[in-house]
Amino acid sequence: MNESTTSTLDTAYPGNLFMVVAPSGAGKSTLVNALLARDPSIRLSISHTTRAPRPGEQDGREYHFTGIDAFRAARARGDFLEWAEVHGNYYGTSRVWIEEQMAQGNDVLLEIDWQGAQQVHKRFSNAVEIFILPPSLTALEERLNKRGQDEPNVIVRRLLAAGSEMAHASESDYVIINEVFEQALEELSSVVRATRLRFSAQKARHSGLFVELGIH
Repeated sequence: MNESTTSTLDTAYPGNLFMVVAPSGAGKSTLVNALLARDPSIRLSISHTTRAPRPGEQDGREYHFTGIDAFRAARARGDFLEWAEVHGNYYGTSRVWIEEQMAQGNDVLLEIDWQGAQQVHKRFSNAVEIFILPPSLTALEERLNKRGQDEPNVIVRRLLAAGSEMAHASESDYVIINEVFEQALEELSSVVRATRLRFSAQKARHSGLFVELGIH
C-alpha cells in the first residue's frame, strides 16, 4: 500500500473511524455485514478501482469504478488515504469521503489489510483497529475449503500469508476471536458502542454541552 501525499492531520471529528483487519477466511466480511445490518448508522467505505466491473457488480456498491486518468488525478490531489496497484489495476481509499462523513457525525468502517491500516493511522491516529482471528489454523483451513472459491494451491498460499498477516494483530486496539459467530458479532458491536463513549468522541459530538459544563 502507498500512503496519501496529504500531510498528517489529527482532527477531532464527531464521527469515528473503524478499521477491521483479518486474514482471508477469518470471517471478516460476514461479521462486518452483520454489524452494518444491526447498526445502519455506520457507513462502509467503498474503495475506488480502475479495474472493470465483474458480472453482477454495481458502481458504488462493490467499488467505485473509475478511469486511470481520473484515479491518478485524484491521487495527485491527495484524495486517497492509501492506494495500491494490484495486477495492473489501481485501488484506493477515499480520504475526502471519509473526512466528510466523519465531519457530519457519521461513523465510518474500513475493511482493510494491515498495511493499509498502518497508512490510515498516519493520518487518523485515533482510528480504532479491530483484528479478527480464527479460533485455530485448522479452523481457518476448514473455512477456506468450505467456501469452495479457491483451488488447493491457492488455499495453501492463503494459509501461508495468514501467518504473516496475523503477526500484526499486536498493532491493533482490539482482537476478536471468531469462534462462535454470535459472540464475535456482539463483541464487535461492543467495541463500536464503547468507542462512541470515548472522551474525544463525546466532546466532538456534544461540544456545546461540554462548553456549558466547563469541560475542556
